[in-house]
Amino acid sequence: MKLAQLGIVGLGVMGANLARNAASKGYAAAVYERDQGLREAFRQKSPEFPVAAELEELPALVGRPRKILLMVRAGAPVDSVLDRLLPVLEPGDVVIDGGNSHWRDTARRVERAEAAGLWYVGAGISGGSQGALLGPSIMPGGSRAAWPLVKDLLEALSAKAPDGAPCCGWIGPSGSGHFVKMVHNGIEYGEMQLICEVYQLMRDGLGLSAGEAGQVFTSWACGKTGSYLVGITGEILARKDADGTPLVDHILDKAEQKGTGAWTVSAALELGVPVPLIGEAVFARSLSARKEQRLADAPRYPRPEGAPPPDRQAFLADLAQALYGARLAAYAQGTDLLSAASEQWGWGLDWGEIALLWRAGCILRSPLLGELAAARCRGAERLLSDPDMAAGLRAVLPAWRRTAAEAIRLGIPAPALTAGLSWLDGSAAAVLPANLLQAQRDCFGAHTYRRVDRPETEVFHTQWTDEV
Repeated sequence: MKLAQLGIVGLGVMGANLARNAASKGYAAAVYERDQGLREAFRQKSPEFPVAAELEELPALVGRPRKILLMVRAGAPVDSVLDRLLPVLEPGDVVIDGGNSHWRDTARRVERAEAAGLWYVGAGISGGSQGALLGPSIMPGGSRAAWPLVKDLLEALSAKAPDGAPCCGWIGPSGSGHFVKMVHNGIEYGEMQLICEVYQLMRDGLGLSAGEAGQVFTSWACGKTGSYLVGITGEILARKDADGTPLVDHILDKAEQKGTGAWTVSAALELGVPVPLIGEAVFARSLSARKEQRLADAPRYPRPEGAPPPDRQAFLADLAQALYGARLAAYAQGTDLLSAASEQWGWGLDWGEIALLWRAGCILRSPLLGELAAARCRGAERLLSDPDMAAGLRAVLPAWRRTAAEAIRLGIPAPALTAGLSWLDGSAAAVLPANLLQAQRDCFGAHTYRRVDRPETEVFHTQWTDEV
């Protein structure tokens, strides 16, 4: 029997579609799925794939050095699979975790695999089920020795950018691949929330129907404000239910999440990197889940009465510019986090090169990523420091401010839009009120402070009150 070139563990939508993607690119895959129903459904639909009856039998179906791709739920299930796989693999074999594992778990598993003479790759994969089938963005990191063994395979599986470059490239050591995917998802949380806030301003501020709002998003999809998420928003808002009414109006407004957004905020807190727009996007999902509380509080705090914006087209133009500026702020926060992580752990990450990996196949794909990469090529250490990016942000700031003010006037929540604007204002503030904060800390806790007229190496303490 001819041996497969790839083994895949897990035949959920992503794993099954990646198997079909590999076959379409000339890489024969053998598969395993513990759930009998999923296994048999895949076998019936795709009988050409060898299916292992037990996990331990899968390596025997794959040629050496084996490449085994794990598409299983993050956390304990990955360790459980490794417990069973490692004893039946051989030195030089490669295990690739393509799920949304926490990057610290991946770092630990890299060490465990290498101690057994194996190579381990934590590969962030973005693109959803369609991306898995047609080509996702892939962000591999971990055992550097594995890259020459899996490079051709992963690049073949990946999406191709408009210039033909594969949206796959080696990220770095340890858990860096999954860290980059985590930050990708954090930015994704931000952009999704921004789009939702813009939609609510259209709906509750201008009184647009779902179909009318969808037409606006569709008109933005190919322009400067365009992105994959903006495009599918237009399609979603146009979809009708069986009774002919907008399907979106029948969906319960309680958002779910799998944790990568919260992980991004946690990592930012650990590294001291402010990412308030991303944080508010995570909290907005948590707030939406409190439906019963919201229903109880709604009559207590009624929305202020106010006339809608008088010029609909002018307000829509402002929304487009505010969305562009806020999306750019989300990327700036994400790239700041990537730079801080790279410096802290010596990963050698380049956010410009990472932006190139996101140009096709992934959820974030948009023309804006080309602008990010260009800014990095011009030598920008931070996105906000690039002259062209700064000019673009300055141009949309008036519209962004008008949008935020209108949301507040109408009592329409826009936490990500306003947090992004406040973050930008804070980032550009030569003087912040942290001097008073330091005085407060010294007053109640004798934490000391520094003076503007003395070297920063000197610290001072004042007895601020008569209390002892």
